[in-house]
Amino acid sequence: MIEDITNYFSPTIQALLAGLFTWGMTALGACLVLFVKNVNRKLLDTALGFAAGVMIAASFWSLLEPAIEMSQKFSIPSWIPPAVGFLSGALFLRLIDMVLPHLHFQAPISEAEGIKTSFKRSTLLVFAVTLHNIPEGLAIGVSFGAHGIDPANVSLLSSIVLAIGMGIQNIPEGFAISMPLRGEGLSKKKSFMIGQISGLVEPIFAVLGVLLVEIMQNLLPYALGFAAGAMIFVTVEELIPESQRNGNSDIATAGLIIGFTLMMILDVAFK
Repeated sequence: MIEDITNYFSPTIQALLAGLFTWGMTALGACLVLFVKNVNRKLLDTALGFAAGVMIAASFWSLLEPAIEMSQKFSIPSWIPPAVGFLSGALFLRLIDMVLPHLHFQAPISEAEGIKTSFKRSTLLVFAVTLHNIPEGLAIGVSFGAHGIDPANVSLLSSIVLAIGMGIQNIPEGFAISMPLRGEGLSKKKSFMIGQISGLVEPIFAVLGVLLVEIMQNLLPYALGFAAGAMIFVTVEELIPESQRNGNSDIATAGLIIGFTLMMILDVAFK
């Protein structure tokens, strides 16, 4: 069946389908706002920690490890391409972070980051999640694109596992988006719609990730490192601080450990 996917669908279509899947998982999480009246803060912080753990594990096993393996054939030290790509990805997200107006959950509007605007708090919250979803979509696209170019080092199964991991952690993320919007006074329906729309960037950037890899075939390890750096930046800059903000550090950390372990098992067992 895996071979059939390769035969019938190009890497671009594969990445698009994977991005649509992760978007759907975001919508699944966001729809919980239609049924849940109040959110348990400990549960939400655990979910954020879980998402952070999944992203950290995926950054290494699905992106950096194959980047290091690919770099073995280069005449330069094998650590250079993934290291340069990793730093470039983190810098890229930092630049977007400085420009895009956004606000982290639970933060007062006076702590809004990016270019100063008169946007409402709810809009700034959505922009924050959109920023977070960019590297996820990019990582999926780069992984499927890398498989199309170098299937020996990046298997289709590992790319699918990456998409599944991203989808799993998007469920609590979708919930974490829609519930605060509901708390801001938006209706349940509007909170759901905005929450799921925030995941729309994932299929878009998944396709862009494939195109990036196809254009930069000789720089594939750099592209994998780039996606990993972008994911780690968002994880450390946003998810982990948010999960620790309310004094639930122990349970949030446990969520991170569980998320990391689950993604590691998925990637190693099905590689």
